[in-house]
Amino acid sequence: MGAICMIEIREVKTRSELKKFVNYPNVLYKDVPQYIPAMIGDDLDDWNPKKNPAFSYCEAKCWLAWRDGQVVGRIGAILSKRANEKWGLSRMRFTQVDFIDDFEVSSALFKAVEDFAREKGCNEVHGPLGFTDLDREGMLVEGFDRRSMFITYYNFPYYVDHLARLGYVKDVDWVEMLIDVPYDEHTCTRMDKLAERVMRYSNLHIAETKSRRDYPPLIEKVFRLVNTAYSDLYGTVPLDERQIRRYAKKFIPLINPELACFVLDEHDELVGFGVSAPSMAKALKKSHGRLFPLGWIGVLRALKVNDTLDLFLVAVTPEYQNKAVNAILLNHVLKGCHKMGITKAETGPQLETNHKVQSQWNFFKTEQHKRRRCFLKKLD
Repeated sequence: MGAICMIEIREVKTRSELKKFVNYPNVLYKDVPQYIPAMIGDDLDDWNPKKNPAFSYCEAKCWLAWRDGQVVGRIGAILSKRANEKWGLSRMRFTQVDFIDDFEVSSALFKAVEDFAREKGCNEVHGPLGFTDLDREGMLVEGFDRRSMFITYYNFPYYVDHLARLGYVKDVDWVEMLIDVPYDEHTCTRMDKLAERVMRYSNLHIAETKSRRDYPPLIEKVFRLVNTAYSDLYGTVPLDERQIRRYAKKFIPLINPELACFVLDEHDELVGFGVSAPSMAKALKKSHGRLFPLGWIGVLRALKVNDTLDLFLVAVTPEYQNKAVNAILLNHVLKGCHKMGITKAETGPQLETNHKVQSQWNFFKTEQHKRRRCFLKKLD
């Protein structure tokens, strides 16, 4: 009779273990073409209290599941005290969860999170969510045959069955759109005239950026606007100044003035923005999410020559949300797409209830090609 291989759940304590934790998806999905890795360096920094300002109000742990000397799963847990205070809840977040198709593994991983939640006095667990709303969130429930983005998770279809068996139910969904970039004269002329009309009647203009030195103050204003425009969205908490500087540093290298738009009022105050970049999916797939030693070459090439655009962030101040400012943003990016020969654009996750954001795509031919879910479980 063969020996029974038991599952062992070990909390990640060392740098070596953390590297195994963040690299595990590259192992699990190595033969899955739709999987796109995140940037390994960013994931490592997220778990470093010295580099991630969110640890000023979060407690977090992560674990690896081992069997017979091999990693067979991973999971993280984040207690966001600021989120619980804002929303009047007592929840623990689970994050960065992956596992083989074995219920013994998944149940052991989620038990670790739920035990930690009870230890901290939480009565619910939800996720997958990150430290902030700008981190990856949502488990894929539709669109498994579509290529992922580096800013989103990929997971196998069986994850959903495991979550249901463990007692997790839908709390909220996000949808993702694939957009055909229009090249026909009718649509382009219509967009251009609408954008010009909005700028003229609302006394708005697009910020001129002549070099990368112009970006830092603009991007910092972007994330301050995010705090205002996203404040009512699911699970959000305001970013503090350290977090704003951290995310600004991440975004600045991706900015192409043709594909990012910053709309200012007559006092040069930011009233709306759209930040996008050519897709880095193929480059990051090839480098397994590593920029060094040579991965950065493919990323730079992807940012210059590409047929697909990743739409990261868009927001308008509340007082301008009914003044068609989005037309200015979309028209600017559309012209940039034409210059680069981009034919497709892909949105990041958008709450299915956020009709204001989804309505901006009415000008275009779109396909809702992916859906992801935040799950919730009430603890006994």
